[in-house]
Amino acid sequence: MTSDAPLSFNQAVRGISEFIEVAIHNILYVRQVYPADVFIRRKKYNLPVFQSRHPGLNDYISGAVKAVSDELAVGNVDKVIMVIKNKEEVPLERYIFAIQNMIQVEHFNKETSVEEAMTASTLGHYFRSFLVKLSMIESELGQYPLPDDLSFAIILELKDDKAPTVPQGKDPPPWVPASTQHTTAGASEGAELHMLRAVDTGIISLSLAVQESEQKLELEKQKNSKGKQKAT
Repeated sequence: MTSDAPLSFNQAVRGISEFIEVAIHNILYVRQVYPADVFIRRKKYNLPVFQSRHPGLNDYISGAVKAVSDELAVGNVDKVIMVIKNKEEVPLERYIFAIQNMIQVEHFNKETSVEEAMTASTLGHYFRSFLVKLSMIESELGQYPLPDDLSFAIILELKDDKAPTVPQGKDPPPWVPASTQHTTAGASEGAELHMLRAVDTGIISLSLAVQESEQKLELEKQKNSKGKQKAT
């Protein structure tokens, strides 16, 4: 199928899953969760991007995104969360990929182009704009108040009435219960949400937002207060 043809359901699933994986690598680079030399420069969506070259890290990300893709294919996904946390496991930022299935497609039609859907080429342009916005996110969020010992996790939030798909074969389920404080439900009222970009493919809609936790904002206030005290 050419890039000028409308997307099929399965193409939309693959495209969104691939974008989430690319975005996660770039967030890790831009937010300096790992040193810059862990990453190599690549090109995607006709844009320079960054990809981890650490095998263990890549396996974790690709495995999580594969599981996301499996759930997305059956319409179970509500949100995919990438949470960046400190050494005490306190969440600092949540990158929220919110997903909504706009139409229902029968299993036998999932490789068929959807007449009202956008093309793969157009979707690539949207993903490019997402990544450009992410590349400038530090100017909006600032640097972390305590940048050492950062880590991250990928969290899948399913629709209220859905349970994770049980994999076939002997492999264990790819998901374990998440700590509530890392999920969107664990966000306090003092958290600040910044909407970045959104796209409706005509099949699945995707929006990306970043949420600064109340704990991070409080740490920034404490750091700024100490800085002012030293200056006086």
